[in-house]
Amino acid sequence: MAAADTRTETGTEVPALGGMPLLGSLFDLKSDSLGTYLRAQQQRGDVVRITAGPPGLRAELYCVFSAEGAQQVLASESANFRKDNAFYQELRDSFGNGLLTSQDEDYLRQRRLVQPLFTKRRVDGYAGAVAAETQAVVAGWAQAPGGVVDVGEEMMQLALRAVARILFGTDVEATVDVVDRCFPVITEYVLRRGYSPANFPRTWPTPGNKRAAAAMDELYAVCDRIIAERRSGAPAGGEDLLSLLAAATSTDDGEFDAAELRDQVLIFLLAGHETTATSLAFSLHLLARHPEQQARAREEISRVLGDRTPEAADLDRLPYLTQVLKEAMRLYPAAPVIGRSSVAATEVGGRTIPAGSDMILAPWVTHRHPRYWPDPDRFDPDRFTPEAEAGRPRYAWFPFGGGPRACIGQHFSMLESVIALAMILRAHEFEAVDTDVPVSAGITLRADGPIRCRIRSTAG
Repeated sequence: MAAADTRTETGTEVPALGGMPLLGSLFDLKSDSLGTYLRAQQQRGDVVRITAGPPGLRAELYCVFSAEGAQQVLASESANFRKDNAFYQELRDSFGNGLLTSQDEDYLRQRRLVQPLFTKRRVDGYAGAVAAETQAVVAGWAQAPGGVVDVGEEMMQLALRAVARILFGTDVEATVDVVDRCFPVITEYVLRRGYSPANFPRTWPTPGNKRAAAAMDELYAVCDRIIAERRSGAPAGGEDLLSLLAAATSTDDGEFDAAELRDQVLIFLLAGHETTATSLAFSLHLLARHPEQQARAREEISRVLGDRTPEAADLDRLPYLTQVLKEAMRLYPAAPVIGRSSVAATEVGGRTIPAGSDMILAPWVTHRHPRYWPDPDRFDPDRFTPEAEAGRPRYAWFPFGGGPRACIGQHFSMLESVIALAMILRAHEFEAVDTDVPVSAGITLRADGPIRCRIRSTAG
């Protein structure tokens, strides 16, 4: 991330967070970036400049923490804020130029081709696959040693299997092991390079480059094989998302070629399982720590579902469970930090952000902003009643981003999460073993340790 010119044209200069004389906030960001952003808002306000690194390699981050500022950056003036920073380039180089990373006409074309596959009616058709994968998890917990499960790990496996089944149909088994093995290597590589002031070229035979290249080769190979089979007319096992993507076409936009299909698949795998897994795991963690809210959620599930398998239509019939999920996503947003780069100098919240600046939006901070959230660290699903939501700014809560780049899969994520939570909570009661779970910002929010819960079957 290159240093930006801090001179102002309109508004007032952005206040800086104090740091070390030579290195700024480099070590604070490395050890606890989320805590550093939170401290920046508390000490310096809603638009703050953070410097990091030695002179000559120093990065400047312009951070926007208010709901109104987030709306300006993501929605009302979104054309002025692009995905041009070093982190997004590393994502493109590793996971391809799919919907999450593409820009300009590439993005618009991809969105037009993909959008028909993410209508509510189409997504609702995936409820059965989600329920089947969840039932397998619930049944497997009967063998949990000592009645303790790590819901972080378990929800990661559930979400991965669900999205792989929806993407690949009967080829799910061929992909899960490869993704499970390769994704951690690649994501760590992206993080290390994305936040480093200088990197060796990817073509140099360093140990890190070689490990990442091997993981990417293996991951790409399995995707390319399945794509080739789909395009050769091999049985697809139903209307899986890959088959629909391969068939997507329009007069103006043409169709995806094999490389573009792989890019979309990789982005869907990345964004479609880690984010939902985070929301599920922390929903269970919070309910395990709050028995009263857990009992209320389980009562609603029992009353609405009885013993039947939940369906897409049940989302509207489970309002409290949905509120639980939204509150968990407030406290533990799967995308805790969102990056952008400013095109032109812009006034945000009365402060001028120079052209070409690296910018940070932080749902982690905005979701805890006392202006919108009284007693912000308290778990309270009633913050998300319709009346309460109507009384807050639109971007006080934005776990799916917003504006024209809002996550295309947000309805699928909510569908999967509510169905899975309903089935899991109906089958088991939860008590927290790990009451404090440290987290950090990777590509998505990640727990820096287990999220263990003691479970008790409700059967009989």
